[in-house]
Amino acid sequence: MSAPWESLGKIILLMGVFLVIIGGLMIVSGKIFNLGRLPGDIFVQRGNFTFYFPIVTSILLSILLTIILNLLFRR
Repeated sequence: MSAPWESLGKIILLMGVFLVIIGGLMIVSGKIFNLGRLPGDIFVQRGNFTFYFPIVTSILLSILLTIILNLLFRR
């Protein structure tokens, strides 16, 4: 029987690997697919004030992740 700390350590390690992979994909996708600058994203710049809200990018990523996770965790 494994200690509870061992299983918690494995979970934390997997979460770390997952975050590294997601971070790498975000860096690469911003350069390749121009994510974050899609038509419909809100960008306001006036003087020294800048407001940016990537609403279309957020919706697109949400739909994509929903499809992927439903395919992975379907029983």
